[in-house]
Order: sequence, then C-alpha cells, then structure tokens
Amino acid sequence: MTIGLVFLTGLMAVIVWWLFRQTIDVQPWLAHATAGDTRGAAARPAVKTALWVFLGVATSLFVLFVSAYAMRLPLADWTPLPRPRLLMFNTALLVGASLAMEWTVYAARRANRDGVARGLWAAGLLTFGFLAGQLFVWKQLDDAGYFVAASAATAFFYLFTAVHGLHVLGGLVAWARAVLRVWRGAEPARVRLGAELCATYWHYLLAVWVALYALLVSDGIGLAICSSATL
Repeated sequence: MTIGLVFLTGLMAVIVWWLFRQTIDVQPWLAHATAGDTRGAAARPAVKTALWVFLGVATSLFVLFVSAYAMRLPLADWTPLPRPRLLMFNTALLVGASLAMEWTVYAARRANRDGVARGLWAAGLLTFGFLAGQLFVWKQLDDAGYFVAASAATAFFYLFTAVHGLHVLGGLVAWARAVLRVWRGAEPARVRLGAELCATYWHYLLAVWVALYALLVSDGIGLAICSSATL
C-alpha cells in the first residue's frame, strides 16, 4: 500500500508541477501584435491562464479526496466491490475523445473547417459515450446491491466517478459553445482558441481519470477500491 500511495502522490505532484509551469510560462505582457490585434493577442493568454488556475484548483480538490480515501483505506471494515468490466471500455472512449480534441486543434491551425467540425463532433460523441458508460456502471452496481451507503469502498467509488463526471459535464459546456460557433459558420481561426482550451481540458480529464482508474482497479499495489472479481 505504501508503494502505491507514493506512486499516486508522485503522479499528482507531476500534474500540479505541469500546471504551474504552464501558468507561469504565459506572459501576456510579451504580446507583440500590431495595434489592430493587440487586444485579441493579450486576451488569449489571459483565458489560458484562467484555465490553468481552474485546473490547479480542481487538482487540489481531487488530491483532497484521494487523501481522505488513503486515510480511510487501512481500517478493518474496508470491503472492495467487484470491478465493473465496462470501466476499461469507458477509459478507451475518453482516450478517443482526448485524441479527437487534439485533432480538432490540428485542423484549426491549418484552417481546415471540415476537420474542425468532424473533430468536435467526434470528441463530443465519445465524451457523451463515456458519461453514458459511467451511468451504466452505476446501474450495474445498484442492481447488484452495491449502493452508496453499502460500504466505504462503494461510497468512494461513487464519489470519485461523480466528481470526475461533473468536471466532464462542465467541459461539454465549452464544447457546445465551440460547436455552435462552427455551426454558425465561424472560420477556423476564430474557433482555434476555443479548440485549444477544450483540448487542454480534455487532456487533463484523461490524466485525472487515469489516476482515479488506478485507485479503482489496481489491487496489485494495495490501493484498489474494486477487487479482482469482475461484475
């Protein structure tokens, strides 16, 4: 268990360090655009800075939940629940959504309007699929009698997946705004900043989910909420 905690603590530390570097590297006072586009050039770093600050706060929230889990885990009444097989498939969907967002940025930088539209729709559909899969996992657990109050392990399972799911829903609000702009005929250059912000957020959601997934299923390092038995 100690090795597992050290590993996860190190992973979270790397994420926080990366967020910090991204924030301090943004220097809006270095904008060197012409007088006509100075306002737009300065606004872009400011928006990105705001996103990184938000991600730093979100990371702190997840770290607090993981710390509470680590303190609760050693007690004698800890009873892992069966591992839902669908979690692996849901993880693959989120990986696909993250890649689709990266493709959207690639298309926007090359002024490929059709590519931007396809990338956004693919990312959205995969993300909705991820959320639907998570809800189906909840239904599976509920049907099997693993309710929120059944045990500490089930409570943390629902807590982690619910908080992460809420962050995914928040990202879909920004995604919907980007889709609406494309649908209204906006040029790729005008969508590029939104696509970059969405891509950054989706990569973050994937990184956090990978850490949470390790907590859920990695019984080999003594941290698993779920046992090796499958559901």
